[in-house]
Amino acid sequence: MPEPLEGFLLAAGLGTRMGVLSACLPKPAWTLRGRPLLQWGAGALRAAGAGRIGCNAHLHPEGLRAVAGGLEVFDEPRLLGSAGGLRHALGRVAGELLVWNADIWADAVPFDRLRERHRAARAALSWLLVPHPGGPWNPVWLDAEDRILPKGVVGEQGPYHFTGAAAWSPEALALLPEGPSEMDDLRPRLPLHLGVVAEPFPWREVGTAEALIAAAADLAPDQEGRLPGCYVHPSAAPAGRLTRCVLGPGALPPPSITDAEALWFGEGGHQVRLGL
Repeated sequence: MPEPLEGFLLAAGLGTRMGVLSACLPKPAWTLRGRPLLQWGAGALRAAGAGRIGCNAHLHPEGLRAVAGGLEVFDEPRLLGSAGGLRHALGRVAGELLVWNADIWADAVPFDRLRERHRAARAALSWLLVPHPGGPWNPVWLDAEDRILPKGVVGEQGPYHFTGAAAWSPEALALLPEGPSEMDDLRPRLPLHLGVVAEPFPWREVGTAEALIAAAADLAPDQEGRLPGCYVHPSAAPAGRLTRCVLGPGALPPPSITDAEALWFGEGGHQVRLGL
């Protein structure tokens, strides 16, 4: 019988927001400080005591497997959606399943607080929230008993921002229908959808080329951000005069080139250039 899963990283997607960067790597395989985003997430889950960790893969599954390390990878040829991807864990969860998004960088995530409150309330699903930072993100509101209210309903507590960290009970997983499903489809059916509020902690979504370049500058100025205004993969060798470029795996632009707004990467012994 397969080992129980204690953690899961949502890593399947079309890579639409990443644009041309998805031509060479799936989003969770891009690195910061030399470490794939997928492994940053796995490290946060392991720090919370999660042993067996799974992830789903859709775009470039071979690229995701290459950086998966000890993770169990579930191929998802047909995308199952923001909730349906967790069907891979059905029948594999004994207590709760800690879930995180694989396109987010965080050095540490307060999963321990999330799990403690989730267990104490015997919740079906719990979300880790932080005070809303402003901006375009949908606000989350709670009632007086820390229940998450339906989208668009203003409650007694809030607004908060959903960090992406969640604790799923086997009962919540059992509510997932066959085929694709979204979180908004499931929420009305949950007996207790709990909001767990934490103090803000360092985390950032790395879902676009612009976000990747910015994260490299802020978090890895001596590594992926060592070429100002650009992103440099650990296997790339920057050369020429480049502005707002992403140098992907194996990138080796000509030393004499002047270029901007481009992705470079190596493929089949050749250099590929695509406009951002």
